[in-house]
Amino acid sequence: MNATPALSLFELNALVRQTIEQTLTREYWVEAELSECRESRGHCYMELIQKDERSATPIARASAKCWASKWMIIRPYFERTTGQTLHAGLKVLLKVYAQFHEAFGFSWIVTDIDPTFTLGDMARRRQEIIRQLKQEGVFDLQKELTLPVFCQRIAVISSATAAGYGDFVKQLTENAFGLRFSVTLFPAIMQGEQVEQSIIAALDSIYQTPNQIPTPSPSRTGGGLGQTTPLQDYTNAPPARERLRVGEPCSGMGLGVGISPQQDYTNAPPVRERLRVGEPCSGMGLGVGPPFDCVVILRGGGATADLSGFDTLALAENVAQFPLPIITGIGHDRDESILDMVSHTRVKTPTAAAAFLIDHLKQVLTNLDDSQARITRFAQHRLTALHAQLTTLQEIIPRLFSVVKARQEARLHSLYSHLLGSMQRRVGTEGTKLSACEQKIPMLLRHTLTVRQNQLALLEEKTKALDPALLLHRGYSITLKDGHAVRDPKQLSKGDEIETRLEKGTIKSIIK
Repeated sequence: MNATPALSLFELNALVRQTIEQTLTREYWVEAELSECRESRGHCYMELIQKDERSATPIARASAKCWASKWMIIRPYFERTTGQTLHAGLKVLLKVYAQFHEAFGFSWIVTDIDPTFTLGDMARRRQEIIRQLKQEGVFDLQKELTLPVFCQRIAVISSATAAGYGDFVKQLTENAFGLRFSVTLFPAIMQGEQVEQSIIAALDSIYQTPNQIPTPSPSRTGGGLGQTTPLQDYTNAPPARERLRVGEPCSGMGLGVGISPQQDYTNAPPVRERLRVGEPCSGMGLGVGPPFDCVVILRGGGATADLSGFDTLALAENVAQFPLPIITGIGHDRDESILDMVSHTRVKTPTAAAAFLIDHLKQVLTNLDDSQARITRFAQHRLTALHAQLTTLQEIIPRLFSVVKARQEARLHSLYSHLLGSMQRRVGTEGTKLSACEQKIPMLLRHTLTVRQNQLALLEEKTKALDPALLLHRGYSITLKDGHAVRDPKQLSKGDEIETRLEKGTIKSIIK
């Protein structure tokens, strides 16, 4: 058995404490990454970590504490300088000293935090995200989208209880021009570590919304907003950015546009009037297009320091690749977040977002009024010019008709004279021909009669030469049977009676 007396655990820990206090007597600046950061009873408890640069595997861990007396000074200064709170994943430069307690073990006690170090790391990370977005070719995708002319159907991502959302709705409702908007809220967490996931989920919900136009009430009274549709549950829906990358059609989002049955707009009011009464103008009554015209991301009324959730790669990729224009009004002037950079339009506050939409639609209304005035002036000018032309023609046509009539009458007289002369000449020519024919006909008749008489005489001579009586006179005979000449003995049979004609008589015989 060992003769050295054993120490109790408390004695051993006290020895460690004494050694640390005697050895690590000063404070140290240490670079680390926060893997956890929480507050309790005014104190801040941190878990520090260092990762291998190649494998990102943790190679060192430690606990750190900042007591309330220091934390109440360090925290406001850090948040005011960096624009965000301490949270997991943040790299920090801490001023610490070592402390070991017999009951609670070892920890580093934080006495100061250098915000400039964190700002430098944040800037580096921001630049890395921006570089990656540009390398992927998505950084300016939102800028390439066009805000619809009749931008009245608004999808809003915000906290339902945020003061900024209330200001946004109030300004749209009470706009001085009586313009109507349809606003649909998609609730999201706008502060803290869940900002990224919550906004992405809201974007997915907007993407999955059925292709139906939320129509504001046509009444002119009772404010400037249509009904607000409830948020549907799309918990298991794939992210919009993934669907865009794999090429799935974005029906209703401007990529794979669905077509609903055509509406009857025969008696619909003019477009500029529909802007005021709230009837949707997108698709111009054809029922074609996405269920929303744009998306507005609002944040207002929260801590100005809590903006780190808007500087993440995943959120930036989802916003940049979303098929609808996205307007951001997250309520800060000092810095521009990455979300602001990749969005279609960035405004400072929720009320500025509402003013932007109102001004856009008011400009459309102004353009319509100007176009109407220009069309009216053009039509009036055109009608005046045409009326002047008709008056001139009314005066010219009678004179022209007289001239044309005289010309046509002269032409007809000339044609009549020419036709009459031609007919007289033709009648004279044909009369001469008839006279000549009249003189030739008697001679032709006499000649023809002489020729025909000669032909008859020749035929008579030939007929006489073929007379059977001449053959009988020469000694020939003709044998007949039943009145027909017999040319072949085979025509006769035994007992047949035949008749033989001679020049001077007839002989009847019977065949034996």
